[in-house]
Amino acid sequence: MKRYSIPFFVCLHAFFVLLSCNQDFYPVGEELLSDQALETETKTIPVFTYQKSLDRVQSNVQPLLQLGKIEHPVFGKAEASFAAQLSIGLDPIFGNLMQSSEDESDQENETVKEVFLEIPFFSNTNDTDNDGVIDSLDADPNNPESNSDGDELTDIVEFQSGLNPLSSDSDGDGILDHEDNDNEGYDSENKVYQIDSIYGNREAQFNLQVHELTYFLNDLDPDSNFTSAQTYYSNRDYYEEGFVGATLFDDTFSLNFDEIRFNYKEDDPETPDVDETTQIETRLTPRLRIPLDTNFFQERLIDLEGADALSGNNAFYKAMRGIIIRAENFSDDLYMLLDVQNAEIKVLYEHDVINSQSTTDETQEKAERLFVMNLAGNRTTILKNVAFDTAIAQRIEASKNNEPSDKLFVQSSRLHGKIRLFSDENPDSNELLEGIRNETLLLNEASLMFYIDPETSTSEDLLAQRLYLFNNDSGAPLSDYLNDDSVSNFGTNASKQSFGGILELDDQGKPYRYKFNLTNHVSNIIRNDSINYDLGLVVTANIENTAVIKASEEATDTFQYPLAATLNPLGTVLVGSHPDSTLEDKRVKLQIIFSSYE
Repeated sequence: MKRYSIPFFVCLHAFFVLLSCNQDFYPVGEELLSDQALETETKTIPVFTYQKSLDRVQSNVQPLLQLGKIEHPVFGKAEASFAAQLSIGLDPIFGNLMQSSEDESDQENETVKEVFLEIPFFSNTNDTDNDGVIDSLDADPNNPESNSDGDELTDIVEFQSGLNPLSSDSDGDGILDHEDNDNEGYDSENKVYQIDSIYGNREAQFNLQVHELTYFLNDLDPDSNFTSAQTYYSNRDYYEEGFVGATLFDDTFSLNFDEIRFNYKEDDPETPDVDETTQIETRLTPRLRIPLDTNFFQERLIDLEGADALSGNNAFYKAMRGIIIRAENFSDDLYMLLDVQNAEIKVLYEHDVINSQSTTDETQEKAERLFVMNLAGNRTTILKNVAFDTAIAQRIEASKNNEPSDKLFVQSSRLHGKIRLFSDENPDSNELLEGIRNETLLLNEASLMFYIDPETSTSEDLLAQRLYLFNNDSGAPLSDYLNDDSVSNFGTNASKQSFGGILELDDQGKPYRYKFNLTNHVSNIIRNDSINYDLGLVVTANIENTAVIKASEEATDTFQYPLAATLNPLGTVLVGSHPDSTLEDKRVKLQIIFSSYE
């Protein structure tokens, strides 16, 4: 365990003590206390919870694309779609010649053959023991000698031999690997991926649509006389507002999580013993691969070569303002987080190869080229949360009158909690806090515990795996978070385990509670050099991301809100500070463990 000092004080003449998190003591002036007994006690501190909600969040800084629909029995329906500009670079050239170099007799005749929008899934091939089997499929991810397919060969032996550690018959010829002398039918370069961040039914079908966006996503805010950056919010739906041009794709779609492979298109005549058209040239990670209308990109891109509209990104943003990606008519719940940073539109076109030495009697050659556009510039996510339980609205209204809540509904970009310690009236100066400040005690540990509400039915698949506490006034992380350097190999949302907020299970394996270590935060409050400010409680999709964005409640003034709280549709229902008598044992509580001298 990492040892760090938790500042606290004991006013006993000139004596002081430094206390570390593993409860080792380092007294100075020990002879003064040799006849005093050190006793450890536990105290429960009052906690007050308030239900809060958001009308909108800033959505043009999100690092991923959200797409899909989830119907939650408590939180209602969550939907997500996306709008983005397309980046072309600077004055692109199609074919071999600039448009100004082509004349009536020498035209390259660029023609679009196919266009695909590709948006990768978040995936990984983490292999801790380097035995060729990703951790999620490995019988023992820390032991290369494990045997994941249960045959007579270990994972590492199969991997080093060019076999499939996940199949006892790699090439599928009916002969087991340990008896097979010919496994050429198996390609050891093929990869298996663990797909992350897909919620709901991965086999669901839905109607996927890609439309031209006709609304200009400006860089600068016209309300500030174009002196500050434009902020885009999640409650703005450009499709419903009618900012829709051409339809680029509209069809039934389902997900494919296989590696995408392309063979060589031509056989190399210099290798007569090998047919390259049967060999793989390119491999792509699993992704959405959506065919788009070729005529649109012929007219709006290729045919504009040399025109002002293609002089650079800013000009192109005005000529072709972007695309809208949306989905509807799901056969079942499906909500996707997608890698927009690596999303591309790939335009494959062919053109004539102009040979200045050729005659009109000769056949002109054709060449293929690929032009790639990124989903760069301004991007904005459209998030909709509708029809949640009316009981939630009642608790939100009560909170406006400063009434603590019996339950806390915490969900993504719509619902969060405000937490107040010690007192609900003046949290920074009250009788309880002043009494504790006057005691001569050493703080060993302070834990804030939230228990899952057993009366609310929540699917475990849609239950938030992690919560995050922060300074509700500024959006900044707490000192206990900053002091926690613990890391984890089990995903981006598993580090900072000392700080906590991780979903815990009970003895029967059922979701139970979330626990935070606030030792340093509470110590600073009691020591009277830190304000007892309100805490914010949200879901987090990435505990390592402390970035904040603008958010507002009922379109009022904006405040700072954790970005990671808006990056998935999950939620949880917690027992608050004022439950009815049947849930008294699950009331949220701050428990401090301290030592005092008699």
